[in-house]
Amino acid sequence: MRAVTYDSYAKDNSRLTAGEAPDPKVGPGQVLIEVRAAGVNPVDWKVMAGGLDGMMDAVFPVIPGWDVAGVVRALGPDTPEFAPGDEVMAYARKDVVHGGTFAQYVAVAATSVAHRPAALGWEQAAALPLAGMTAQRSLDRLDVGAGDVLLVHGASGGVGGFAVQIGRERGARVIGTASERNHDYLRRLGAEPVAYGDGEIDRIRDAAPDGVTAVADFAGGALDTTLAVLAEGGRHVSVADDTVERHGGHWIWVRPDGARLAELGALADRGALTVEVAETYPLERVGEAFDASRTGHTRGKLVIVP
Repeated sequence: MRAVTYDSYAKDNSRLTAGEAPDPKVGPGQVLIEVRAAGVNPVDWKVMAGGLDGMMDAVFPVIPGWDVAGVVRALGPDTPEFAPGDEVMAYARKDVVHGGTFAQYVAVAATSVAHRPAALGWEQAAALPLAGMTAQRSLDRLDVGAGDVLLVHGASGGVGGFAVQIGRERGARVIGTASERNHDYLRRLGAEPVAYGDGEIDRIRDAAPDGVTAVADFAGGALDTTLAVLAEGGRHVSVADDTVERHGGHWIWVRPDGARLAELGALADRGALTVEVAETYPLERVGEAFDASRTGHTRGKLVIVP
């Protein structure tokens, strides 16, 4: 099959190669997915740089990518949940860094897979799993609901945009930080935009004089702002800064979970969740997608289309 691989850790794209790779084996409880689209996430190039080597073993050559949408082509033993021809999506992270989604085929545990919602095309469905479930898990940990004032740092990014929509769906008032060029976008999602940078704390206090009751940080470097605007008894989480745990917050890592992913799909089918795709790339241009992701200024998601 065609795939993108790297044969050693690298902090740039120098080890990325598009070429032939062995077809994946399909074990018990797994489904073989023909990849129609694969979402790009910052973790993909951070893993390539060795950033998770202390947590996860890597078996080289590695095929990167943890998000996928595609068609089931084969089943491992005892996999009654799906059938060949099913259109599905998944957060396909595995215990070992090796066989990812930037390829023609990927084998994924059936427990990580959900049916593709009718409201989402292939690229949108591939952009949803990791980022959408990270937002979902963050708001679950915050127990966000009606009456909350939720502040989202990095609200126009892939995870932040989903958090805004999920927060609004749960009845919260949502304030989102972003550059001014993305403020209209945040308004469309249902957030009250605030420009980040100098004076940010004062602008948030103007928007929420009594403080915010919950903060979700998807940008990093925001802890001082969070603590300055958080109301007494407020809750906060971060996906980008583990030091929040020293200040009563939670560091969030999302888990593959097909059932929870299906809940997000249901939101999309109800019209309560939209997916912004910024740009798509073929396998041969994965490096360009990584470069775009590294800038940290992408609105929505980047997607690989093999």
